[in-house]
Amino acid sequence: MSEMKKSIYIADDEHNIREALKTFLASEGYAVTAFENGDMLLEAFKNEACNLVILDVMMPGSDGFTICTELRKLSTVPIIMLTARDSDLDYATGLSLGSDDYFTKPFSAMSLVMRVKAIFRRIEFEKGNQGQTEDERVLQFGDLSIDSGSKIVKISGNELALTPNEYELLRYMVEMKDRAVSRDELLENIWGYKTEIATRATDDTVRRLRKKLEQSKVQVEAVWGYGFRLKILGNDEK
Repeated sequence: MSEMKKSIYIADDEHNIREALKTFLASEGYAVTAFENGDMLLEAFKNEACNLVILDVMMPGSDGFTICTELRKLSTVPIIMLTARDSDLDYATGLSLGSDDYFTKPFSAMSLVMRVKAIFRRIEFEKGNQGQTEDERVLQFGDLSIDSGSKIVKISGNELALTPNEYELLRYMVEMKDRAVSRDELLENIWGYKTEIATRATDDTVRRLRKKLEQSKVQVEAVWGYGFRLKILGNDEK
């Protein structure tokens, strides 16, 4: 971490969860502020942004999905969502709205702390890759262009709306376009997680990315039992 403490906002209507997360994260050196609902967190964020947000889905007032959507209008701050329901729909909804990951209650506070650390490691790694020239920043593959400076992706000149994780996954796969990449490799390089951390983030992000690439000649192809690789449809492969 940098000399300044990383600040984390938590919104959860369950007092025990708020206090447990606050205690664990504070013990790791983070500055943590906990709120009883998402509306209070959103107002605080508008006054002073934090470095990471942890949002419960079901809360009095605006639910976590609504708060996530509002935060994404303001910032690309990392967001981790919490839910009491083990629902694929909840999981996919949270990630599609731009959250970075998703926890189902009950969960281990230490596992969440590990993911928070992993997200901050990823951010520091991205900062270390800044300072490239314009030619170095822009990646071309098929009809896709990726500007790693502005984080804008275009299909044949038309901008493609991606969540932060969708962008990072696509960028990494374009950089590794000559080979297949495993799920474990994506987890470690995109999310910064060690392979022992259980998460469906990779498969769910790939599923949504495929849908968004339907108008592109570039497709994400599954490599059975291993991972994924990019494929260009037609004969215009570069």
